[in-house]
Parts: sequence; structure tokens; C-alpha cells
Amino acid sequence: MTLKKRILNVSLAVAFVFTGVTVTGQDQAAYAYSASKADKVIEEGKDYLHTPYKFGASSSTTKYFDCSSFVQRVYKSVGVKLLRSSRQQATQGTKVLKSQLKKGDLIFMRSSGSSSNRITHVAIYAGNNKILHTYGKPGVTFSTFKGSNWEKRMVTARRVL
Repeated sequence: MTLKKRILNVSLAVAFVFTGVTVTGQDQAAYAYSASKADKVIEEGKDYLHTPYKFGASSSTTKYFDCSSFVQRVYKSVGVKLLRSSRQQATQGTKVLKSQLKKGDLIFMRSSGSSSNRITHVAIYAGNNKILHTYGKPGVTFSTFKGSNWEKRMVTARRVL
């Protein structure tokens, strides 16, 4: 490699370090975290508290939700387009470690009692050890995350804000 190419490569590497940009194949900039959008997502979600759960609910209704149509609806309110199913949504954004969860991150879970990592549920991390989601009898609700069955079922988390 010529000296000129080495200098260029080092310059680019330094530029990436100082700007915080990493080259990973994903468009990280498209998923820069926004605390204000996260707050808006949670506020929008609160408007639907106790809305009934219905598996396979249409994304065009707010009369009832399944977990992924609920998440899709509240993120749409802040201009974030999510795919329809929880498994599809788990491919969007950037991966987040459980220890680095921020308000607005999506948490994906497997079925209770399953040892498979097949995603069957999505929830929004609401901060303060709470998740906002919908399932079964309570419909849209807040649940405790850490130390709960929800945490034990976690497969992955993604940041889309």
C-alpha cells in the first residue's frame, strides 16, 4: 500500500472515531436515539391503556391491538415506520444490550416456557423498569420488566428511535 493510501485510510479512521460513525453495513445514522421521540411514543401508548388485545388485529384499527400492531401504531405517530409482525420488527434498528436499554427501545420475547428463540411478542421499554405492551386480558398495559417472566423470555432488543 502506498504512503498516500495509508494516510487516507488513517484519516478516514480518525474521522469516523471523532464523529462516532461506525461502518457496520447498517445505516446507523437512521437510528440515532431521540429521547424526545421516546417520550412521545410512551405518551401516545398511554392514550391506549386498557384497549383490548386481539391476536392478528388489523393495523388500521385502534379498537383493539395485538402486540406488534400496537407498537407499529405508536411509532407511526412519531414518524417511524415499522414492519407488521414482531419477528419483522426485530430486524429493524440497531441491536441493544439489556444493560443499555433506553426508553423507547423495543424488547422482543419468546413464548413462555419455550427454549426456542422464536420471537412471539414485542414490548416498548418505558424506563424505570417498566414495559408498555399489550397481551391477553389486560390489553394495553405497563408491566414490570427486570426480575419478571418478561425479562426471562427476552430474545433481543432493538433501538429504532
